[in-house]
Amino acid sequence: MKIKLKEAADLVGGVVNGNPNIEITGIAKIEEAKNGELTFLYLPAYEKFLETTQASAVLVKPDFKKTRNDISYIEVKNPNIALQKIVITYLKPEIQTKGIDANAYIAPGASLGKNVAIGKNVVVSSGCIVGNDSVILHNTVLMENVKVGNGCLIYPNVSIREDCELGNNVIIHSNSVIGSDGFGYIQNENGEHIKVPQIGNVVLEDDVEIGSNVSIDRATIGSTRIKKGVKIDNLVQIAHNVVIGDNSLIISQSGVSGSTKIGKNCILAGQVGVVGHIELGDGVVVTAQSGVSKSIDKAGQYRGSPAIELTKTLRLEAHVKNLPSYAEKIKKLEEKIASLERQILENSNSKGN
Repeated sequence: MKIKLKEAADLVGGVVNGNPNIEITGIAKIEEAKNGELTFLYLPAYEKFLETTQASAVLVKPDFKKTRNDISYIEVKNPNIALQKIVITYLKPEIQTKGIDANAYIAPGASLGKNVAIGKNVVVSSGCIVGNDSVILHNTVLMENVKVGNGCLIYPNVSIREDCELGNNVIIHSNSVIGSDGFGYIQNENGEHIKVPQIGNVVLEDDVEIGSNVSIDRATIGSTRIKKGVKIDNLVQIAHNVVIGDNSLIISQSGVSGSTKIGKNCILAGQVGVVGHIELGDGVVVTAQSGVSKSIDKAGQYRGSPAIELTKTLRLEAHVKNLPSYAEKIKKLEEKIASLERQILENSNSKGN
C-alpha cells in the first residue's frame, strides 16, 4: 500500500488538515502506529494515545480538538466507517489459490464455472455446480448435488453436505459444517431414541457470511434458510428448519433451536439461546447471555432469561441491587408495626380495666 494522504481523504469524502502529500504505507491501531501509517480516533477512550502515537496521519471527526501539529488529520463524519472503506479499497486480502489444484477431486458430471479456483485435497462430488469466480480452499468437501453461486469464498476444511445451496458472494470460514443432520429422534415403546431421517437441505442466500466452527443443520423436510445478507459469527449452532431473515446478525456462541423463525435486521448477541418453534419479529435485538423462551413480535432490545424488554430488565436489576436496603426497611417497618400493635393492645387492656 502506497498512497498520498489526499487520495485517502478523497476516497472517504474527508478534508485534510495538514500535509496532503504525505505517503501512507499502511494502517495500524493508534497505540501501535509507526511513521508512514494511518490510524483513526473513533472512541474517546483512545484519545489518550494521540499524544504518543507515531502515526503520520489520523482520521478524526471534524469537531475533534487537535493537540499535535506534527501529524496530519483527515476530518470525516465517521472515522470508523472511513477506515474500513480505505482497508477494503487498498488492503483487501487476495486469495493466492488459482486454477484447479492437481490434488483436488472433481467428480465426473460436476460443473465448474469460469475462473473457479480449487485448492489442495478439495472434493467436488457428482452433481455439484460451482459458479463463476468462486474459490474453494484446501480440504473442503462438497457432497453430492451441492450448488455454489458466483463469487463465493469457502475457506479450508469446510464440509457442505448433499443438496445444500449457496447463493452469490457467500463466504464460509474454516471448519464450519453446512447441512449436518438435524437433531431429530422419536422415542419408541422401549424408551429408545430412533433417528428420524433428515431429508431437507440448507439454503444460504446471497451475501451471507458464516464464521468458523459454525454448524447449520439441514431441515427435516424442506429447507433451513439463511436469508440475504445474514452474518453469523464463530461457534454458532443453527438447528433444523430455522429461518433467519435478511441482514440479521448472530453473534458467537449463540444457539437457535429447531423451526424458529427470526425476522429481518435482528441481532442475537453472544451466548444467546433461543427455544424452538417460536418467532422473533423484525428488528428484535437480544443482548448477550439472554434466553428467549417465547415469541417476540415487537422491535426493540431484550435482555435476561427469560428475555424481556431491556427497560423492564434494567428496572428489575436496580431493584435487585437495592434488596439489602429494602430488607432493612422492611425489618424496621415490621418492628414499628409490632410496636404499634403492642401499644394498641396495652391501650385496649387499660380501658378494659
